[in-house]
Amino acid sequence: MIASLPMYPFRPEKLDAFWQRLRAAAPAISLPCALSWPDELLPHWQRSDLLLSQTCGYPLMTALPQVQVIGAFHYAAPGCEGANYRSWIVVRREESGRELRDFRGRILAYNSQESHSGWHALMRLTGGPAFFTTARASGSHHRSLAMLRNREADIAAIDCVSWALLSQDFADELSGLKIVGQTASVPGLPLIASAALPAESVAALREGLAEVTSDRRNHALADGLKIRGFSILPREAWRVMVDKSAD
Repeated sequence: MIASLPMYPFRPEKLDAFWQRLRAAAPAISLPCALSWPDELLPHWQRSDLLLSQTCGYPLMTALPQVQVIGAFHYAAPGCEGANYRSWIVVRREESGRELRDFRGRILAYNSQESHSGWHALMRLTGGPAFFTTARASGSHHRSLAMLRNREADIAAIDCVSWALLSQDFADELSGLKIVGQTASVPGLPLIASAALPAESVAALREGLAEVTSDRRNHALADGLKIRGFSILPREAWRVMVDKSAD
C-alpha cells in the first residue's frame, strides 16, 4: 500500500514527521514507512493500493468515483472554518484596483482547470474565463504567485491554506502582493483511499487521524502545518463544487 499528502508540499520534512506521528497513532493498521511524492497525481489517486492521500474536491467529484472519502483536516488559517476553506483573490500591491470587478480584462494565472480553489471557484464569481483577457495555466499556486510577481499575470485565486503556509515559512513568495477578494467557503481538500481498503482499515485510519490531530504532544508539529483537527465527511459534502444550482 502507498500513501501521500501531496497538496501542500512546501515543507515536506514537516509532512514526513506528521506521517510518523500518524503511524504511531494508528497501530491497528499497517501504514507505509514513508510518504510517496507522486509526479502525476490523478494516476496516483486512482491506484488500487492507495491507502491514503489528499486530493481536491473538484476531481473527487468528476474523476475519482472509485475512491473512498476518509474525511478532511481542519486548518488553522484565516479563511478556514472547521473543515471548510476558501481562496483569496490576489493581485500586486501596487495595483489601484480594490475589488475583483476592477480586474476585468486583465490576465489570470491559475494552477489547473481541475482545481476548485484556483479555477472553478473564481469562474463562479466571474461568470467564466471571458471576464479576463487571457487565462494562463501555471501548474501550481506557487507558480501562479511567481507569475504575479514577475508581471506575467495580474490576478490569481490562491487557496487560503497555501497562503497561510507560505506566509509562515516563505514570506518572500508573497512580497508585493495583496488580497482584493475571496471565494465562497466550501469543504476543504478531501482525504481519500482506494475502494479496496477494507472497512475496518478505514475505521482504524479515521481513528488515527482523529488521535494524531487531537493529541497535545503533536500540536507544535501540527501547528507548523496549520492542521487543527479532522472530520469525517461524506462524499456528498463536495457536491457543491459541481452543483450548478449553487451558482
